[in-house]
Amino acid sequence: MTPAHEFSEPTNTEAIRVIGRFEAGQGIPDAMRSDVRMLGALLGQVLREAGGDDLFEDVERLRLATIQAYEEENSGAFDRAAAIAESFTVARADEVARAFTCYFHLVNLAEEHQRVRVLRERAGQPGREDAADTVATAYARLRSEVGDDEARRRLDGLRFHPVFTAHPTEARRRAVSSSIRRLSELLTQHDAASKGGAEAHRARRRMLEEIDTLWRTAPLRAQKPSPTDEVRTVMGVFDETLFTTVPHVYRRIDDALRGEESGASAPVVPAFVRIGSWVGGDRDGNPFVTASVTREASQIAADHVLRGLERALDRIGRTLTLASDDTPPSAGVTAIWDAFAAVEPDVAAELAARSPDEPHRRVLLVLARRVAATRRGDAERGFTRPEELLADLRAVQSSLAEAGAKRHAFGGVQHLIWQVETYGFHLTELEVRQHSQVHAKALAELEAGEAISAQTEEVLELFRVIAEIQRDRGARAAGRYVVSFTQSASDLANVHRLARHALGDDVPVLDVVPLFETFADLQAAPEILAEVVTFPEFRERMAATGNKLEVMLGYSDSSKDVGPVAANLALYEAQEKIARWAQESGIELTLFHGRGGALGRGGGPANSAILAQPPHSVDGRFKLTEQGEVIFARYGEPAIAMRHIDQVAAATLLASSPSEEERTSSAAARYAEVASIMDATSRERFFSLVKAEGFAPWFATVTPLEEIGLLALGSRPARRGLSVESLEDLRAIPWVFAWTQARINLAGWFGLGTALEAVGDAELLTEAYREWPLLRTMIDNVAMSLAKTDERIARQYLALGDRDDLAALVLDELALTRSWVIRLTGGEGLLENKPVLQRAVQLRSPYVDALSLLQLRALRALRSAAEQPEGSGADAEQQRLLLLSVSGVAAGLQNTG
Repeated sequence: MTPAHEFSEPTNTEAIRVIGRFEAGQGIPDAMRSDVRMLGALLGQVLREAGGDDLFEDVERLRLATIQAYEEENSGAFDRAAAIAESFTVARADEVARAFTCYFHLVNLAEEHQRVRVLRERAGQPGREDAADTVATAYARLRSEVGDDEARRRLDGLRFHPVFTAHPTEARRRAVSSSIRRLSELLTQHDAASKGGAEAHRARRRMLEEIDTLWRTAPLRAQKPSPTDEVRTVMGVFDETLFTTVPHVYRRIDDALRGEESGASAPVVPAFVRIGSWVGGDRDGNPFVTASVTREASQIAADHVLRGLERALDRIGRTLTLASDDTPPSAGVTAIWDAFAAVEPDVAAELAARSPDEPHRRVLLVLARRVAATRRGDAERGFTRPEELLADLRAVQSSLAEAGAKRHAFGGVQHLIWQVETYGFHLTELEVRQHSQVHAKALAELEAGEAISAQTEEVLELFRVIAEIQRDRGARAAGRYVVSFTQSASDLANVHRLARHALGDDVPVLDVVPLFETFADLQAAPEILAEVVTFPEFRERMAATGNKLEVMLGYSDSSKDVGPVAANLALYEAQEKIARWAQESGIELTLFHGRGGALGRGGGPANSAILAQPPHSVDGRFKLTEQGEVIFARYGEPAIAMRHIDQVAAATLLASSPSEEERTSSAAARYAEVASIMDATSRERFFSLVKAEGFAPWFATVTPLEEIGLLALGSRPARRGLSVESLEDLRAIPWVFAWTQARINLAGWFGLGTALEAVGDAELLTEAYREWPLLRTMIDNVAMSLAKTDERIARQYLALGDRDDLAALVLDELALTRSWVIRLTGGEGLLENKPVLQRAVQLRSPYVDALSLLQLRALRALRSAAEQPEGSGADAEQQRLLLLSVSGVAAGLQNTG
């Protein structure tokens, strides 16, 4: 490679020309381009102030070279960019990596800000919302197909249930996230200010200060977060967004469905969102999640929701200054007041003095105080169950409506009712997950009658904690028990047996949920379910719930097991069979999708995935895991959270419409032979790679797999064993994360090109892409995955492994898959049918390239150090550089694992 000093550096004029051409080519909206340029200029000023002109110029040299390399593939700019990256001292490379990472955070912020800007513009212009992806338009279509009564019944049964997990995929520190959120608020203030005015100047000055904070904040965590830290991080999403946003989602849908009647009479929209959490409950492979952690997680969540309800009751109560002459209270409202006054006469006297003739106001303020007492654990003054608070709120609502104050009854008071219906006193429905083998081992010890291990005692203690949580906060607070690696009906029955060992006959309410993860387990699922519903504990629980049953499907391990194509087809087939069995058995089935944020783990747009599911596998209910960057990307900003929930709920409602079910089932039947060919050939191709001798250690060499394990991402260990000798040693998240960092993204696409080539008929496949939702979703997701790959950089990583045969296999499949995907989606390149997504990827790609080049130099140095005599040790500075680049690439690509 030519040394950097042999290249003549571009002039400022040339830099402006290249960068300007690049920005114009991405089709960036003017407002967003202005934001990116302003934020980039502020970052440049911070770099000059903090590191001098030399640092700024080094960043600009690498930035310009990577843009030229991206724009002009055969210009030699890629070699120049690589040489610049190699020329830096380790300390300078560290600073440059941090600069590019900061830039990504700012670009991501600008793009989010643009999305919010567009959503607000659409909200102000009726008719501009996309007709296919709002609940209101989905409901209208459903009514036209099934009639008013049936459409209303389906709307009443609608359920969207995201489950937040603490899988280690959020590379960004919480301090960095907080800084970005403050910058977002400042950017909004800058938008609202007069151009060139004092307020605009003030916003820019404060943004400069905040970007300086972002630059000076250590980008890497010093230590792994504890499970409790993870709980508190997720709570931030509820406090800042979800607690207040979800009722606004309900209201917006009711407004769209009922127009002026919305807010003046009872809403038609139910509280259809339920929030689940594995954070503090998922102990599969995480020894740090104990029974005491689960207890604390529930307590933290309860404290957050009770504080939120207390504030909301107090806020709305203070606005209900309705005099009793015009708005007399009902007997029910008077009874609430009298009961409180009998217990707390002094407080009642104070409230009466402040609101002498405002009975509804007084009662809401009373309810706020009772919620505060509940939070403090004051059994005498607080509520014992959320249903008691709901009954009181409905009494207030009914009283207001009867007195003619309908706008108040079905306005603010309705929002309170929706919040309690959605969140109860628990906020998140805390779910437990444990591996089936842990249960089997515990039972073997217990039934042997000998002294039990600490692990078995911990298993038993968990059931006692679940019972305790249910006594304090109701059965919804904790009760779902997910059994990972379910391979037989006895794996599920074992949960009930262990509960009896722990508590005798006084067991908590348990909804035991099988998790089918591997290819073989997915195929066996219908037979296992048919057996388990004959067990007494399952029959009893199903009888109590109206014959409801939940089944979880794992995307991660199935994809690692047989490859992404065969896994997608196997998941569809499993859902189809399970749904048919449930329908024939009169069971109300909820399928729980263990989808990750990354495409190799079932990620991608949720609404299109929902519409690609088999008939009766959704039926108005959609549950999935959300994790890492996905949680904050989808739920961290109110306008985006509202739009996402509306889109997913719309798809969930629409998926069970006769037209959609007919479309998916007829397409699946019509292209069954195509599916069969794709399944067999993709799996064979996948096995030729992953089952090749020495594949696992080669994979660990050509990707930063081992180094990823050093990142303080989450409390859960990154792998099962001490070393990587086979795929079984790997967890699915590092498997995906490592390929992503190497810019190969193999977990999301490998085998698809061979599968499509085996079918061979381009006309048939183009037709299938157009008419078969499953294939269309698969191809579109792969297109996005491929758009984030970079073959030139991938070759550099693959060269680290000294296995030309495996490297050639990867690159040949990459080229074949890219060719077929472009052919089926149309155009000359990837994502041409999705211009907004294409713009987002293209805007970031050259800057990700810069970080990848810095990562490669660090990885080469670490690999060389590993080959030195024992005791020489790896270079700590190079290791830090690599970890910084990992964090930066994750920010640039907007996903880890």
